[in-house]
Amino acid sequence: MAESATASTGDASSPLLRETETVEGVVDYKGRPVNRSDTGGWRSAAFIIGVEISERFAYFGISSNLITYLTGPLRESTVTAAENVNAWLGAASMLPLLGAFVADAFLGRYRTILFASLLYILGLGLLTLSATLPSLNPTNCQENNGNSSCPPELQIIIFFFSLYLVAFAQGGHKPCVQAFGADQFDARDPKECKSRSSFFNWWYCAFNAGSMVSLTVLNYIQDNMNWGLGFGIPCVSMVLALVVFLLGTRTYRYSFKDDKGSPIMRISLVFLVAAKNWRTTPSASIVEEEAGETRISHGAHQYRFLDKALITASESPDGLKKDLKACSISEVEEAKAVLRLFPIWATCLVYAIVFAQSSTFFIKQGATMDRSIGSGFQIPAASLQSFISLSIILFVPIFDRVIIPISRAFTRKPSGITMLQRIGTGMILSMISMVVAALVEKERLKIAMDSGLVDNPEATVPMSVWWLVPQFVLFGVADVFTMVGLQEFFYDQVPNGLQSIGLSLYLSIFGVGSFLSSFLIAVIEKVTSGSGGYSWFSNNLNRAHLDYFYWLLAGLSAVGVIVYWYFSRDYVYKRERTV
Repeated sequence: MAESATASTGDASSPLLRETETVEGVVDYKGRPVNRSDTGGWRSAAFIIGVEISERFAYFGISSNLITYLTGPLRESTVTAAENVNAWLGAASMLPLLGAFVADAFLGRYRTILFASLLYILGLGLLTLSATLPSLNPTNCQENNGNSSCPPELQIIIFFFSLYLVAFAQGGHKPCVQAFGADQFDARDPKECKSRSSFFNWWYCAFNAGSMVSLTVLNYIQDNMNWGLGFGIPCVSMVLALVVFLLGTRTYRYSFKDDKGSPIMRISLVFLVAAKNWRTTPSASIVEEEAGETRISHGAHQYRFLDKALITASESPDGLKKDLKACSISEVEEAKAVLRLFPIWATCLVYAIVFAQSSTFFIKQGATMDRSIGSGFQIPAASLQSFISLSIILFVPIFDRVIIPISRAFTRKPSGITMLQRIGTGMILSMISMVVAALVEKERLKIAMDSGLVDNPEATVPMSVWWLVPQFVLFGVADVFTMVGLQEFFYDQVPNGLQSIGLSLYLSIFGVGSFLSSFLIAVIEKVTSGSGGYSWFSNNLNRAHLDYFYWLLAGLSAVGVIVYWYFSRDYVYKRERTV
């Protein structure tokens, strides 16, 4: 598409397009300058939000109930299943780094989304196949638990291959769709800049609308009807997402590559040249001469070692190679902007570890409780996650239309509260959710003991599943603060041209968090089961101690909030907001 082309400047001066109506830095699908009133804005964003609803419906149709499929038809233990879920979620959150690199450096966001959608459909199709074909899913499987062919090895191979193909595909889809949606708003225009800030709120609202439908409808189909149908519907949903995306092609704004080359390559060169000159200190005259009036004054004192990239070959006592020229001040500032993100990235990892529990132990916890509504109907345990989505859908309009305007009156800032303040508020709420989860689990264990069900894990504990709702709701409200804040922060604070990379860095927080959660579970499992007794994560949850684990996470969250506050208070924003 036009993303790989350089916009022609000849048409920009046409009298048919006044300068005030032309959006700089973007072109239409044919590579021509675009008129503000005919492209982009909420018109184009509506198509992309529709794509997100369908894609998230498909993704959560797999991820939300994955632990049930692994412990059910695939016969895995609770610990093994939790580790596999965390490993897959981690891969799904780390692969966007690769997808974003391909998009920003080579294909452009539009093409990457297109190719990723096709791979997505292929992966979901194979996943459906693994659960549908009689040769892969024999009818006597339920009765032959001891047989090594149940489930058959071929079914396991196809299932995990297709599962990771889905993770690979969404790695290209996820960061590019969101960045492409935000690209439809011009940050230099006051009205569109404010709309872009709202876009992140409504994007996340749509994100959770798709997931909530998946959690309430698909989980019921998977638990009570058929896994093949439960995997097939997400495949159809992804086909619909691709159709919606293509329908908006003519309305989109496409970024184009400038003559400066790939920003990834420029930033990499800064670190390489600075490393080559690590023994040399740049003189003040070099820095000032290179800077002129372009140097960003705020934050100039940070990461001064990167200023070594300003030294030329002739000025380096080590004789820097001739083919490795000095970097410009703007390139050094780009590298510093990226480096400033990493303390924030690292201090949010505890939040990601806590976040991983909603799709693993929270679900197994709910499966032991009374989930009946009326006579005969039981809520699927995985559907409890819909309370996260529901609380987000209800709270986003309140946040966007009530809290932000009120906070603007006090802070005099267009955004009401800063992005980092928003992220920190959500981290505190997630810590509180872990405290609530620990208290509820302690009560569940007490009721199980009082009812004589400690050694009867198959029996339903006479405790309503509604006890779990507060911890899910707190998760949802925390997400409105932290998740949306992280999305906007990593999109806004990366250098221009690296927005997909920025959003993939945000996603990688949850990828690394899932891996850390899996590692933490494995360590605790080994330590607590070493004496031959019941571990914290015993298959018999009435003998386990998930409450201890939740208290541990609450403590880690408290430490994480303190460290986050320490780094965020000195953070220097890349630029002032337009409004």
